[in-house]
Amino acid sequence: MRVFAGIAAGLMLASCSSNAVTRAFDTRNNAGPCPPAAVLYDASRIVELEGEEPNFSNITYTGELNGIRLFCRYVDDQPLRANLELDFAFGKGPKADANRHEYRYWVAVTRRSSKVLAKQYFSVDANFAGEKVTGQTVTLEDIIIPRADSTISGANFEVVVGFDLTDDQLAFNRQGRRFRLDAGQ
Repeated sequence: MRVFAGIAAGLMLASCSSNAVTRAFDTRNNAGPCPPAAVLYDASRIVELEGEEPNFSNITYTGELNGIRLFCRYVDDQPLRANLELDFAFGKGPKADANRHEYRYWVAVTRRSSKVLAKQYFSVDANFAGEKVTGQTVTLEDIIIPRADSTISGANFEVVVGFDLTDDQLAFNRQGRRFRLDAGQ
């Protein structure tokens, strides 16, 4: 329970920043590997619709997680501290009613391919500034990866990311459907 509380506290301390990730760490080689970081495929995109029919004319906003990078640092027998960079792409559809839109996403720290140790929700604000598509890179700093002592490798953990989806949006993604507002550009 103390491990979970520590992870949760570490994730809660994570903050968005536009600063370079490399600034947060010194240049010494790591004592071990960083945990793998990945976007959960079923939650890698979001399509928000207005109306019953899932067609192009009913799209309000779309989003995709296009890339993820994790940078970590080993310090003695302490938990790993990591920074996470996320690359987002956003689209504004025909039914969109504003030039700004907030997207919710989550970050989870897991044991390798199994138990979720901590999960926290974040949001990113897309500013379309009159455009139909835009993108943004977000940096989350000071994510805590638990390890009991210095013999535990970061390879025993994973960091997984995805959009916060409704059941209908998840079913839409699992059916292989998608709309890309930048297609043909």
